[in-house]
Amino acid sequence: MRKGEQQMKAMVVDDSRPIRRIEGDILRELGFETVEAGNGRQALDRLQEGELPQVILVDWNMPEMNGLEFIKAVRGEARFKSIVMLMVTTEIETDQMLRALSAGADEYLMKPFQKDGLIDKLRLLGVVN
Repeated sequence: MRKGEQQMKAMVVDDSRPIRRIEGDILRELGFETVEAGNGRQALDRLQEGELPQVILVDWNMPEMNGLEFIKAVRGEARFKSIVMLMVTTEIETDQMLRALSAGADEYLMKPFQKDGLIDKLRLLGVVN
């Protein structure tokens, strides 16, 4: 990173600590500063506190506030509209994918995923080169 450049920020929202670590490691390799949340409620609190990432990787199935509810809440606030959201989940049904995309997810990646699959989605979304 050159002087004067701001580091890109990413948030990983998943109730699985190992998944957060795996996704976070990949994002850090790509040059992101990462923050983590164990559910949608924690993630929303972080956003309300001013923690505005360029991209959020969000799981669907979590306690307190699931990924779909989180995406709807984020998309409901104009100041968060520029945040790119990638749903990373074990939900493989086409109708679930359509629900996530219509709720405001920018893209969808199924678990388990390969590192290259995640990087390809981030490229597709214009988040990395």
